[in-house]
Amino acid sequence: MPREFHFRGFSLAELKSMPMDDFINLLPSRVRRSLKRGLTPQQRRLLERLRATKIGEAEIIKTHVRDIIILPEMVGKSLLVYNGKEFIEVKITEKMIGHYLGEFSSTNRPVRHGKPGIGASRSSMYIPLK
Repeated sequence: MPREFHFRGFSLAELKSMPMDDFINLLPSRVRRSLKRGLTPQQRRLLERLRATKIGEAEIIKTHVRDIIILPEMVGKSLLVYNGKEFIEVKITEKMIGHYLGEFSSTNRPVRHGKPGIGASRSSMYIPLK
C-alpha cells in the first residue's frame, strides 16, 4: 500500500485548498523570499496557461521559464522546459513542490572520458573499426 504524500505535514488536497500566503510560509527561506517578491510577467503567463489546461490533457506547454517555483496547483501537468539547447519533458509530481522548474531540466551533460571516437585525435585513425 503506497504511502500518502505529505509536504510539511499537509496532504496534497490540503495544500491545493490552502491560501497562497499560508503555503508560502511552509517553504524554505530562499523560495519564500522569491515568492514574496512576486512573479515576473513570464512566470505569471506560464501560471495562467497551466491553470487553463486540465490534468491529463493532451496539450503540453513549452516554456523557457526555469526560475518558477513548483506550486501544488501545478501537480499532474506536463511541461517542455528549455535547457539551452532543446526542450526536455518534465512531468510535475507531488515531490517536486517547492523546487525550481529548472532543477528538473539539466543544462549540461556529464562528460564520459574513455576510448576515443573516430576523428577524436590522430591516433584514432589506427583503431580498428568493428
